[in-house]
Amino acid sequence: MRALVAERSADDARALFELACAHDFVGREAEAVPLYRAALAGGLDPQHRPLAVIQLASSLRNVGRAAEAVVLLEAVPDDAHAPGRDAFLALALHDAGRPTEALAVALRRLATALPEYGRAVAAYADELADRGRAEG
Repeated sequence: MRALVAERSADDARALFELACAHDFVGREAEAVPLYRAALAGGLDPQHRPLAVIQLASSLRNVGRAAEAVVLLEAVPDDAHAPGRDAFLALALHDAGRPTEALAVALRRLATALPEYGRAVAAYADELADRGRAEG
């Protein structure tokens, strides 16, 4: 992969993103983190930017930097990438020592897929979120 990236300019944000993804995929998250950051700083296109942020946050969580991951994920807009964001946000919150908030995020997302119980599950998620904020 490095050879392919070397064929592109050194500041090619998309190439840096793809290289970060390759490192991430093979479990080399610590090496992926600076590549994701460079891709984002280099003006990664809007289509790949939210993916890079989510994947960067996941890598940060995996290298023990869950609090940083939470900050990044909470800034991702509520758009088509929100389900993925919420999955990784729940994991990061849990690893950051905020399990009540993690469960609230996961339940709130799950509620959208439960036509019969969605309203009740969303209400429970809100209660948990309030409790988590009070605990934190």
